[in-house]
Amino acid sequence: MESQLDLIEQSFDFRYSLWVREALDGLPDCFTITDPCISGHPIVFASTEFLKMSGYSRHEVIGRNGSMFQGIKTNRRSVMEIREAIREERSVQVNILNYRKDGTPFWLLFHLCPVFSKEDGKVIHFVGVQVPILRKLKRSGTELAGNNGVRICENGSGLNENMFGCCRREVYSDSVAELDRVSALDLVLSDDKVDEPCKAGDIEKQKAVTAMNNIFSVLTHYSELTGRLVCGKRCCVPVTSPLGASLNISLGRIKQSFVLTDPHLNDMPIVYASDAFVKLTGYSRNEVLGRNCRFLSGQNTDPSTQFQIKESIRIEQPCTVCLLNYRKDMSSFWNYLHISPVRNASGKIAYFVGVQIDVTDKNQDEKCSGPHMRHLGAVGAVKVAVRVSSMGASTSM
Repeated sequence: MESQLDLIEQSFDFRYSLWVREALDGLPDCFTITDPCISGHPIVFASTEFLKMSGYSRHEVIGRNGSMFQGIKTNRRSVMEIREAIREERSVQVNILNYRKDGTPFWLLFHLCPVFSKEDGKVIHFVGVQVPILRKLKRSGTELAGNNGVRICENGSGLNENMFGCCRREVYSDSVAELDRVSALDLVLSDDKVDEPCKAGDIEKQKAVTAMNNIFSVLTHYSELTGRLVCGKRCCVPVTSPLGASLNISLGRIKQSFVLTDPHLNDMPIVYASDAFVKLTGYSRNEVLGRNCRFLSGQNTDPSTQFQIKESIRIEQPCTVCLLNYRKDMSSFWNYLHISPVRNASGKIAYFVGVQIDVTDKNQDEKCSGPHMRHLGAVGAVKVAVRVSSMGASTSM
């Protein structure tokens, strides 16, 4: 788990200055930030207000996927809308039923936006703003009638903690005290009311947009301090053919050490590196992406083996070799490497995958037997992920 937490730390520290977390926590909004480039698309930041609303502590949330807040009555169609937006790297607003830590269900407006790198156009994060949806009350003259028949004056004089039949007041206030009182009513919403779909009104939608703008202002400012600028729209043509967020997430589920390289770009750079590869080599993901795999070679790496790899790529055929590679700390290891072309849905080669297995402490027979099946399993999973992703991209255009 330490490596996962290290990646989460790097997710923020590389892009923003050290003060960004404090600045984000100063915002009065409920939101999370996730990283699609880390295995499992985990939450890498959760605001204080979000933690208050959900009932979870920060250490219970960081590193987990956002699906942890869904439950038995969460609409699958709403979930699919969110997944589709992630795959297409676009914004979306969805009404969804989520659950607090104590099991209490509540409706919210989920507003999702991708965060792009201004340098290369890659999606680096997703911001998810959550605005609770508070049910409308029935009007009766100058009063509001809740579902339990209790009368509430529009000035709020009839609102008290004994009223459990409603979860929304028509008169909206931004004061902290008022929000706390509304949240308290929402917490005791009965299950029969939760079954009824809730739709966000103009107030919730505007609040979500305002919150998102405030969050992006903070992220933009603190990215300027590091020189690694971010923006809310893809503002340049990617020069390194970034992988889509959906493909990143699919590849992140594969636990083997592997990289994807793009043969259509100059010097065939690495465009994806798995968490296991980062752990094996000691390099951070940012130190790997955009480089040719030869950077792992060193003084005692066999040139003939390197030529064999180069030739197999030229003729677009798989190959398996065992060569001496070097970690970031310059310690060496025997890499049982399998390289294979990866085709998209149209049959064209989109990438080459290289699967690495450290066989330093294995004998010769072990080097050539057991790892072979692990190679094939990882390659097969990568090919399926790329094919499915390319099919989705073609149908969405």
